[in-house]
Amino acid sequence: MSSEFASKLAQSQAAKSGLIEDLEDTAFFIDKVGKDVISDVTTNIIRGPLIAYTHQMALAFDMPLINGVDSGPVWNPQSMKWENGLTDLLLPDGKKLLLVPKAIVRHDLHLSQSDYYRNHLVPRLQSEEEADPRSRLVTVLKSGKRKVYRREIEEKYGRKKPDVRRETLERPDVYRHFKEIKSRVAPDVMSHADLSAASDTPPPDYRELLQAILDTPVGNADANRYHARVEALLTALFYPSLIMPEMEHEIHQGRKRIDITYTNHAKGGFFDFLIRHKVPVQYIFVECKNYGHEVANPELDQLSSRFSPLRGKFGILACRSFKDKDRFLARCRDTSLDRRGFVVALDDDDMSRLVDDVTAAINWTPPATPPKQPEVPPRIEDYPLLRERYRLLVS
Repeated sequence: MSSEFASKLAQSQAAKSGLIEDLEDTAFFIDKVGKDVISDVTTNIIRGPLIAYTHQMALAFDMPLINGVDSGPVWNPQSMKWENGLTDLLLPDGKKLLLVPKAIVRHDLHLSQSDYYRNHLVPRLQSEEEADPRSRLVTVLKSGKRKVYRREIEEKYGRKKPDVRRETLERPDVYRHFKEIKSRVAPDVMSHADLSAASDTPPPDYRELLQAILDTPVGNADANRYHARVEALLTALFYPSLIMPEMEHEIHQGRKRIDITYTNHAKGGFFDFLIRHKVPVQYIFVECKNYGHEVANPELDQLSSRFSPLRGKFGILACRSFKDKDRFLARCRDTSLDRRGFVVALDDDDMSRLVDDVTAAINWTPPATPPKQPEVPPRIEDYPLLRERYRLLVS
């Protein structure tokens, strides 16, 4: 954090009055502070976790890390000090690169100054002027109602940052109410389309990712390749509901491993449905079986043995095919009814169905002729196949 920023923060009347409670507040009350400055400061504060995430992703995707690279300033929350050290980092073109989880990337700040001004501060100023019998901004309508127009407020009070700051310091309750409202709703996660547009990169090609799985030869020799390709497809399909894929995650002091572990970040759709129905789903587990023979009880028991109330009790068993799919789905139901967790089995055909459902949701358009009953647009995060399989487990 630059000394200039720290000095401005220390001298800010908003900070002294308690209006500045977190970093994003500074964009409202300190000159020359916007999303770029806040992004830089945030990166410095969370540099340690970002380095750890970069290590995790580099290991998962076989990206070369360079030893002995200066970490840059890392905040130590225990000592409350900035520290520097040597670490392993990605160095494309000789420049240090930190990877950032997509789920925390934002196109803009959550606290929008234009939103605050337009929908909170201006209405307060209008109501004050309308209540003032001496106000020259009031227009009396034919109905007798006193009305102050927005343009009159902008002309008298201004709308630039110093103007907003000045009027807010005189009415701190308006800003506190605005923040209370914003705190009730988490900021939206950027979609694949948003990220693609912002980074000028193509969005995931679900068909191509699926075809890579279908083209993988069955058998132990290609198990790792199948594992990686399943992760690539599911990570694309399930984002942003499931994030932070971790390959070969160890539990029980390394005595057991889970092929793929996702953090459940769902705010709607199927994985949020599980949360609302009290299913332990802090993490979602995936086991991959590239077998040339039938998966059976041992594979089912292996996945359910990874479950716990603290980690989660929902998992996906990815495999190539079944000789008797109905029989295996019945075994999954037995596991559920025995309270050993919920296992959804997905073979190659099911993977194709998942891709079809997500693609249909993305490409959905309303019918040209409105139907008698309003049609609810499909949502990517609903994953109807998973909901069908879950319903079988609990019926």
